[in-house]
Amino acid sequence: MKKGNFYTGIAGEVAYPNRTAVKVTESEDPEDVGRTVTVKNVIPGRKIRFLLNKNRRDNPSGICREVLERSPLETQTPCPHFGDCGGCLYQTVGYEKQLELKRNQVKKLLDGAVRTPCRFEGILPSPEPEFYRNKMEFTFGDSVKDGPLVLGLHRANSMYDVIPADGCRLVSPDVSLILQAVTDTAKKLGLSFYQKKTFTGYLRHLLVRRSHTTGGIMADIVTSGQEQHDLRPFVDAILACGPQMEGHVSGILHTTNDSTADKVTDEATEVLYGRPEITETVLGLTFTITPFSFFQTNTAGAEVLYSKVREYAGSVDGQVLFDLYSGTGTIAQILAPVAKEVVSVEIVPEAVRAAKDNAARNGLTNCTFLTGDVLKVLDGIAQRPDSIILDPPRDGVHPKALQHILNYGVQHIIYVSCKPTSLMRDLSAIQDAGYRLEKVCCVDLFPSTTGVETIGLLSRSDLI
Repeated sequence: MKKGNFYTGIAGEVAYPNRTAVKVTESEDPEDVGRTVTVKNVIPGRKIRFLLNKNRRDNPSGICREVLERSPLETQTPCPHFGDCGGCLYQTVGYEKQLELKRNQVKKLLDGAVRTPCRFEGILPSPEPEFYRNKMEFTFGDSVKDGPLVLGLHRANSMYDVIPADGCRLVSPDVSLILQAVTDTAKKLGLSFYQKKTFTGYLRHLLVRRSHTTGGIMADIVTSGQEQHDLRPFVDAILACGPQMEGHVSGILHTTNDSTADKVTDEATEVLYGRPEITETVLGLTFTITPFSFFQTNTAGAEVLYSKVREYAGSVDGQVLFDLYSGTGTIAQILAPVAKEVVSVEIVPEAVRAAKDNAARNGLTNCTFLTGDVLKVLDGIAQRPDSIILDPPRDGVHPKALQHILNYGVQHIIYVSCKPTSLMRDLSAIQDAGYRLEKVCCVDLFPSTTGVETIGLLSRSDLI
């Protein structure tokens, strides 16, 4: 097979993450027929045309360029932007089948990584398979070079093109109303949008958070500081959506971001209307969520996830718990009522401030929230933990930090992972340290996408 050539094939088994084994059926070279290539973001059963971009002997890989025939699994009607957006690969697949695909992906990874028998508890569904996201970041741009302004999501496999997101099935219809109102206002005012190639322009992002609990909506218009404009027309347009909403607008903000990175960075935020936060209730506890603090994007699904974490933690009466990579301290506060003390570490200062405020609001006095990198902060903590909860970023735990964590020698570690391959990688070092994976459960926090949350309970073999 030759790098840069096109091939036709039938997608078979999913090989996580986001890769499917495709068997070549048509090629200029007959010897290539029957070979297997892994291709990103392809539903099993599809017939596709793909470009070979890496010709490694043990694992050649390709990029799908055209879907020639839909998969027999595809029975659902997608949103109008399905395929162009690329965010919801499984949207055309029935929900039960989505769960089966994700379950099998993780189980296959486990079979290759776990050294001793463990109990695989399958996958728990999201209570809401659609319209579940409580946060979405939209981008200002154009769909084609020098085209008209668009406010939406990045086109699949493109750094620059932006496509509309009206009718998105991941967010509440309330969010879609605001998206349309802001788009119409930006066009009416004729404001420039930020050009990522030249780092010039004004409008950058629209960040929207909607409380699953209260229906309160916070909209944040993110711009560069290169121009100055009166944003009152945006405020009026968003508030005018109120009568059509199930929820209500609780806050409208303006954030200035002159970072060259294509992400929302808070350099200065002003309140244009209402309050700069929303509130959520999870398992009886109340959490205030600011524009940039981490909180699970599927609130109802988060209750399922945290209930399972609490179950895996078991009896922690009289124990000191470390909650590492803690975000706004949700897990810490859920376990605090039944623990002696919980020490949380998070690198994002705003998230730590929110965690402290939430703990005070919930009447929890046995939580300590520390700001900084886990690797550096652990050296300054006097207490020694009895159990540790890890909820790291997608790339997992830094090897040096993981070794530091393992040196505590606690009996139990609960590992919460949003990327199973990262968990499998870290499992190697954890098992080397004498731990065994007792049980694993998946939770579907991201319906219609390939994402899945995985929870593992690890125990020291010599302490059981």
